[in-house]
Amino acid sequence: MTPAPPAPDAAGPLAGIVVADFSRILAGPLATQTLADLGAEVIKIERPGAGDDTRTWGPPWAADGTATYFQSVNRNKRSLALDLKNPDDCELARRLVRRADVVIDNFIPGTLDRAGLSDDEIHALNPRAVIGRISGFGSAGGRERPGYDFVVQALGGLMHITGARDGEAMKVGVALVDILSAKDLTIGVLAALRRRETTGTGTLVEVNLLSSLQGALANQIQAVIGAGAEPTRIGNTHPSICPYETLRCGEGELAVAIGNDAQFSRFCGELGVAELANDERFATNPARVANRDALRPLLEEALQSASALDWEKRLTALNLAVGHVATIAEGITLAQDLGIDPVVALHRDGVDSNGVRHPVRYTPEFDTPALGPPALDADGEQLRAQLEADSPTTTCPTPDSPTPPATAS
Repeated sequence: MTPAPPAPDAAGPLAGIVVADFSRILAGPLATQTLADLGAEVIKIERPGAGDDTRTWGPPWAADGTATYFQSVNRNKRSLALDLKNPDDCELARRLVRRADVVIDNFIPGTLDRAGLSDDEIHALNPRAVIGRISGFGSAGGRERPGYDFVVQALGGLMHITGARDGEAMKVGVALVDILSAKDLTIGVLAALRRRETTGTGTLVEVNLLSSLQGALANQIQAVIGAGAEPTRIGNTHPSICPYETLRCGEGELAVAIGNDAQFSRFCGELGVAELANDERFATNPARVANRDALRPLLEEALQSASALDWEKRLTALNLAVGHVATIAEGITLAQDLGIDPVVALHRDGVDSNGVRHPVRYTPEFDTPALGPPALDADGEQLRAQLEADSPTTTCPTPDSPTPPATAS
């Protein structure tokens, strides 16, 4: 008899951790949403009257009028509207920092200094605080340079290797660098919290978009560093494996990832062109890479007899890695069919919404919070009352200039 699965823990592993979230747009909020999914209490600081810019980044809009962009990275948080140019609100921000375990921002480095929240001042208020920061280009020579995902994709080389071989450089279809930076920051914050258990003191964790992109370029950047070989755009093909690309079928396109010669032989056999596996031009992977331009039309001719969906079923049955080029909605359906359950139901203040489920699974499980994203200043009254009850900090300076824009999109 199969034993029953263990009951979920009462709370996530970060229960009791308080995060003061001064970030906005995508990278910082995605990192803090991940911490919230793991049980941390995340208090999102927003501009009065306007809030996070992404509140207005629509269409599309959810049924309750919320921009889906904002929804994507702000669940399981509380919202507190503070004007950091106002001394009273600045004082509340400092009191929150004194309570917090983690302080996150993605402004141009030095922005929070004007509110009396420089790194040194944060650690004077709270020596145990972990400070997490995402910038565009670091805190040295690129300190003042605004950083947005699209621009970093261009400057870091990702666009140079993305797109058709004879076409223009292309960005990735999502703000990938922001997302990579968010995951890097989350890793850094978790490591700093673990380090605090032994040292008793907080750490400054810095991530910049350019470094996160370069860290994710993997074999492509190593080709430059290790061999001086600059990769170029090759569309959906792979520089070292063939066929590893999209191929046109009778209807639709099929993504094909053939990793070795035995797989290529099975692939050709099912397509009815078994002789290609014995052709000296294609018999080995290096030969196929050298002769990819000759191989592709022969494979596409064979694939014309059926649709990409049909070929996917037939080839998957042979344990080959293939898949039709699907929409995002079709990808969600696939995950549901595979029992992955990619969608989580969220509820807040009488409003129901859905979000993409936190991608990491744990055994035994723990209870995952399921609060929808907050309205602007939704928790302001309660949080202000709590913070006003705290003892004052040192005098809060009044900023003498407007707050610069966020440095990470």
